[in-house]
Amino acid sequence: MSWVLTILGIVALIVLHELGHFLAAKAVGMRVERFSLFFPPKLVGMRRGETEYMIGAIPAGGYVKITGMTPEEIEDADPEVAARAYCNQPPWKRIVVILAGPGMNLLIAFLIFWAILVSASFNGDLTLGNLNPSIKTLVPTTSVLAIEKGKPAQGVLRRGDRILTVEGKPATVSSAMRAIAGHRCPGVLAEGCRAATPVQLTVRRAGRTLTLTVYPRYSREVGKMLIGFSFGAAPKHFGVLAAAGVAVHEMWSATTSLLSGIGRAFTSSKARHEVHTIVGIGEITQEAVAAGAGYGLVILGLISLILAIVNLFPFLPLGGGHVAWALAEKLRGRRVSVVAMWRFSSVGIVLFAFLFINGLSNDISRLGG
Repeated sequence: MSWVLTILGIVALIVLHELGHFLAAKAVGMRVERFSLFFPPKLVGMRRGETEYMIGAIPAGGYVKITGMTPEEIEDADPEVAARAYCNQPPWKRIVVILAGPGMNLLIAFLIFWAILVSASFNGDLTLGNLNPSIKTLVPTTSVLAIEKGKPAQGVLRRGDRILTVEGKPATVSSAMRAIAGHRCPGVLAEGCRAATPVQLTVRRAGRTLTLTVYPRYSREVGKMLIGFSFGAAPKHFGVLAAAGVAVHEMWSATTSLLSGIGRAFTSSKARHEVHTIVGIGEITQEAVAAGAGYGLVILGLISLILAIVNLFPFLPLGGGHVAWALAEKLRGRRVSVVAMWRFSSVGIVLFAFLFINGLSNDISRLGG
């Protein structure tokens, strides 16, 4: 089931990307011949006006066919059709249409991150915090997260207990740690020595309030008395505006990490081993979806962000290439030939082909164990 949800999620990101192009093209008056959910062969379709709406048999995303992406496509076209072709539109209209696709992906990433923060999803906040440790999405609580085997807390505390007081005083994470560390062994401190007096804890467990005692033991490794448990955490509360700011910060941090990672992939063999194609990304996403909705949504948001950023790289056939050449045409005052566009884009194509082949090799090795 997790694989089905993963495939549906990734396909949805691609379809929404194409929907952005479609809506923008319609808005600026371009002629859209087809909007397709999935790829041919065609299963079903219908025509509304000049546009065919189609569902294909291959569920690998979708596409929008806009009339006249290159001048060669409309050499024999009717003048009314040619007038609304992509290549005959002012540069600003072409730029709007091209940017609408990655713009949709950026919006999706923002909305997912924002919704995770506003809804206080523990798994989601934890994943966002791992993406950017400088942003604190979780706050410590006095609940018991885990108990170390063989330590004094074993058999006394239980996972999920909420510590209310320590030594009769209201508990916070820091005050509880100080109170426990304040106990002393009778005599010289030695590894594992037991405190002369127990720590008194009041905990809330399954709707009941209990008073417990436990004797701390000295740990030479950390240099203080411990009872052997770790505190839990809870999602940090974010208001609507604060969550928006954090979501933007997360997106910026992920973008800079992505760009620096791509740069390192050309110079570092270690970085190249971390490159993945859609195969590896799909497996990683499936693992996140299986771990919980919060994990899965954050990873889908991250993939949406990656789709947007990569699509904006300034060479064909990526959207950024179309934007770059539209700007070049505006500056030159005349059209740039298709041959020149592809010649200058060939360097970028070769570099991306290198990354794709390397990523596919990594994915095959990963899947092969």
